[in-house]
Amino acid sequence: MKHLGTTLFIAATVVLTTTSAPAQEVDGIGTFREALSLESVGGVAISPDGTTVAFQKRRTVWEDNGYDTEIWIAPASGAPYQLTRTIEGNSSSPAWSPDGRWLSFTANRGDRNQVYLISPSGGEAFVLTSVEGGVSSYAWSPSGGQMALRVTEPESEEDKTRQELYGDFAFDSETGRSAHLWVIDVDMVGEASEPRRLTEGDFHVGSFSWSPDGSRVAYARQPDPARLSSVETDIYVLEVESEESTPLVVGVGPDDSPTWSPDGRWILFSEFDRDLGSLFYLNGELARVPSRGGEIEVLTREFDEDLSGARWTPNGIYVIAGARTARKMYNLDPDSRQFSEVPLGVHVVGSASLTADGTALAFTGQGTDDLGEVYRVADLGRPTPTRLTDMTSQVRDWDLGTREVITWTSEDGAEVEGVLHKPSDYDPSRRYPLLVQIHGGPTGTSRPTVGLGGTYPVNHWLARGAVVLQPNYRGSAGYGEAFRSLNVRNLGVGDMWDVMSGVQHLIDEGIADPDRMGSMGWSQGGYISAFLTTNTDAFAAISVGAGISNWMTYYVNTDIHPFTRQYLKGTPWSDPEIYALTSPMTNILQAVTPTLIQHGELDRRVPTPNAYELYQGLQDVGVETKLVIYAGFGHGISKPKERLATIWHNWQWFGKHIWGEDIEIPLEETVEAKELVISDPGAR
Repeated sequence: MKHLGTTLFIAATVVLTTTSAPAQEVDGIGTFREALSLESVGGVAISPDGTTVAFQKRRTVWEDNGYDTEIWIAPASGAPYQLTRTIEGNSSSPAWSPDGRWLSFTANRGDRNQVYLISPSGGEAFVLTSVEGGVSSYAWSPSGGQMALRVTEPESEEDKTRQELYGDFAFDSETGRSAHLWVIDVDMVGEASEPRRLTEGDFHVGSFSWSPDGSRVAYARQPDPARLSSVETDIYVLEVESEESTPLVVGVGPDDSPTWSPDGRWILFSEFDRDLGSLFYLNGELARVPSRGGEIEVLTREFDEDLSGARWTPNGIYVIAGARTARKMYNLDPDSRQFSEVPLGVHVVGSASLTADGTALAFTGQGTDDLGEVYRVADLGRPTPTRLTDMTSQVRDWDLGTREVITWTSEDGAEVEGVLHKPSDYDPSRRYPLLVQIHGGPTGTSRPTVGLGGTYPVNHWLARGAVVLQPNYRGSAGYGEAFRSLNVRNLGVGDMWDVMSGVQHLIDEGIADPDRMGSMGWSQGGYISAFLTTNTDAFAAISVGAGISNWMTYYVNTDIHPFTRQYLKGTPWSDPEIYALTSPMTNILQAVTPTLIQHGELDRRVPTPNAYELYQGLQDVGVETKLVIYAGFGHGISKPKERLATIWHNWQWFGKHIWGEDIEIPLEETVEAKELVISDPGAR
C-alpha cells in the first residue's frame, strides 16, 4: 500500500510544525531541553605529582545557542572547583607545567586561539602567546623551560591581494592553511620570550612530541593540510637548537603520532604499511624505530583492533582500544609485545592522562548506568579508581530504563551483537513497539550506556513504552579486522542482513511488536536506514539522517572519495553494477515506508544531493516523506537549538507513525517540564 503526502522543511534556525494535540509530560524523565542542558566532562590532565586533576566541563548556553567549556580542578582533597571563566568562547586543552606550578590552556579571547597560564589555586589567567595565526596545539618541554607551539600560518599578503582583486575562491585540492612548529622560552614566573619558528616550507605539521631531554621534537609531516594528504604523513625529528629537521620514517602509507620512549632511545608511532586501498577498515599498527634512525619494529600485529592514545612510560606503553561494546585501557610491554588489560571498573574509558613516571592516571569513564565521570588512579600498580565528579547526579531521579548486550546470527551466519534498551518496568509477557537506532561510521560502536541529548531520544522512547535496539552491524569497531571487512563490496546488503536478523530475533523472542517498528540513523546509519526504506516494508516509519542515497552521487561529491572506492573496490565507471547493488535509489520503486529525511545544508561528508535525490524519488512513487534542511550546518548538527529541533522532528515523526499521535511542537521560547506528548494519558 502506498503512503501519500509530502512536505519540505527548510530550517533557517528551527522549523516547527504544529497540530492540535496538547503537550503532556512523560513521567520520570526530563524534557528534551533538559537532556540537552546536561553538563559533561572531558579533556583530563593529571598533575606531575599525581595528586590533582584538571578537566574540562561543558555546559549549554541557550541564549547564545552554543556551549561553554571551562577548566575545572579536582584537588587531592575536597570538591572540584571551576578555574577559568572565559566570558566569550571556551577554555580547553589543559596541561600542567612540569613543576606543577602552572596550568596552561588555550582560549580565544578576541585574538585567535592563544595559550594562557593560570595558577591551579585560582586567580587571573594571563596570555602567554600572541601569534597571528593562532595556536592549534602546544606541549611543554619535559624541563618546563620551553613550550612548543603548532601555529596556523596567517593569511599571506599574496592571498589578501588575490582576494581583493578576484574575490573569495579556492581550488578543490587547496584546503586551509598549513601549520608549523614554533618554540617559546618560559621562565619560572610564567614570562615568555618571543616565539621562534622551527619549521618552514611547503608542508603541514600534525602531531608532535618532545624528547625526554628537551633537545629534540619528533613530528608528523604531510604535504598540505588537505584531509586526503594524511595518507602521505611521515615522521621527522627536529633539533630544537639548530632548527634542523631529519626524516626518520618516510615511506608509503601514513606514519603518525610520534611518542618518545622514557630513555629517548626509541620513537613509537602509528603506521599503516599494508594495502592502502583498504585503509578505511583494516587495522593500523603501533611500531617503534630508533630515534637516531634504524630498523622499524611493529609491536601490535597480534592485537586485532585499532589502538589510540599511546603513551610510553617506564612501566610500559598504555593504549586504549575497543573490546566489543566496551572501550578498555591496556598496557603493552614493548619487548615481549604482550598486552594486559588495566582494570579500571568502567565500561567505556574516554580521555586519559598519565604522569611521566607511569604511576598515576586520570581518565574519563562511563559505566552502563552512569554519565561520564572523571576518575583518578593513585597507583597504577594496584589500580583502584577514585571518582572525582558526580555528573550522574543530574539524572539520578530520571527513569532511564535498562541496557543489555544481546547476540544473534545474521543471514550469512555472522554473529552480530547489539544493545537492547528496555523500559524499567519491562514486562516479558507483552510485545513492545521497537525502534532501531543504527550508529554511523561504519566503524562506530553502540555501547550499553545512557544516551541523552542526541538526535534520537532513546531514553524518552523507553519512558514512552518502547524498546530500542542499537545493532553493531558488520563494519563496527571493537570486533576485529575480519568483522570490519564483512561489508566490503557488501554495503547496505550485508548491513540489512544484520539489522533485519536482529529485528526478527526480537520478534521471535516475543519482545518486538512487528506492526509497530521504526528505524533511524545518521551518516552511515542514515545510509542503512535509506537502504531499508527502499528494500523492505517491515517498518512503519524510517528517519534518514545525513544518509547516502546513491553511491555514485556520493562518490563525486564527498570530501573523502577513497572511502567509496575502498569499500566497493571500484569506481562508478569501472564497476557500475556494485554501485547500483548497494545504492538505496536502485530500488526506489519498491519504497512504501513513510520517511523523514534530515540533512545539514553545508554537509561536505555526505552532501545534500543525497537528501534531495531520495526525497524526490519517494515523492515520485507516492511515499509520504518530509525533508528538513538545517541551514548553516555540515555533517553534524552542532548547536543546541537546532539539535532540539532534530529531536522534536523525530519524536513527532515516530509518534505519528508508531503511536498514531498528532504531536504539537511547543513554540514557547522557554519550554518547561511539560514538553512531551502522549495522546493517551494512561499509556506509557
